[in-house]
Amino acid sequence: MKNIIFDCERMKYNHTGLYHYCLQLGRALQQASDPSKETITCYVRPAETAAFGENAKYLPQHSLHKFLMPALRKYDIWHATYQGTQYYPTSRKIKRVLTVHDLNFLYDNKKSAEKRNREIKKLQHKINHTDHIVAISNYVKKDIEQHLQVGKIPISVIYNGCNILEIETPETPIIQPSQSFLYTIGTITDKKNFHVLPALLRNNNFQLIISGITQSEAYKQQIIETAQQHGVADRVLFTGSISENDKQWYLQNCTAFVFPSLAEGFGLPVIEAMHFGKPVFLSNLTALPEIGGDAAYYFESFDAAEMQAVLTNGLQHFNNNQQSKIVMERAAMFNWDTIARQYLDVYRSLY
Repeated sequence: MKNIIFDCERMKYNHTGLYHYCLQLGRALQQASDPSKETITCYVRPAETAAFGENAKYLPQHSLHKFLMPALRKYDIWHATYQGTQYYPTSRKIKRVLTVHDLNFLYDNKKSAEKRNREIKKLQHKINHTDHIVAISNYVKKDIEQHLQVGKIPISVIYNGCNILEIETPETPIIQPSQSFLYTIGTITDKKNFHVLPALLRNNNFQLIISGITQSEAYKQQIIETAQQHGVADRVLFTGSISENDKQWYLQNCTAFVFPSLAEGFGLPVIEAMHFGKPVFLSNLTALPEIGGDAAYYFESFDAAEMQAVLTNGLQHFNNNQQSKIVMERAAMFNWDTIARQYLDVYRSLY
């Protein structure tokens, strides 16, 4: 019997991609694991233990573990679910799996070269003490191989999943559109590139709903100013952080999902929108073409007129060709149950 620690420390940030990654994968691992081969222990703050039920095993997380890890003698594998974690064992007595979601810091021009170098050195230190690396897309795998020394450490590509527990009749959010609307969700920061979206509201009656935590007030102001320049500021609405109910309502009721991000290791909101059979319009950068495949439409540039043409032509194609079924079939490929079994294969390769 092998004992595996599944690191859920990132669940302290509710309503984020990493929260849902840990929650959904953790639940799927509990179901898919073989009690005769392994036990899954969730490393989590006491506040989040209810997410995995009374029968799950837990190792309580404490901030002091950043400096002194808990006793790990009875454990065989530590799965670090986030490359930037501050909780990482370096002892060779325990095997380590490291999931890398992205190397976006390398492309953040607002960070100095010195700071980017520090980040890459921190990650290299973890990789030097890793037994198996998991990248969440082929794009991320290529980034790892290009910028880090991995030697003979195996790297697997395991996509994220999207098993949405649908709310049968979501309640209407407090902030609701008054007409047909485009929707996007993500942290309000430069890399999401949301300021190009107000241009899509020209020459039509769409509203634009933007959900997500504001990481950069300056960037939010840039979005507003761009909307003002296009004369559509009254049709751009910010919701801030939202509940699962509100997210599902927006996804179910939007005309299209728009996601012009400049830096994505995967892009979970894209799959969530496709789950509901919605047309998705994405940038053609980083991992997004890999995830959206032939079921998405892509902005080849961020020129306002070209983006409007992609939206108009894409919506016409989507509606004329009954694409909703194709889109939902694409989303169904990203299944947490399948992904949990792939992670178990990685764990078992280390037994």
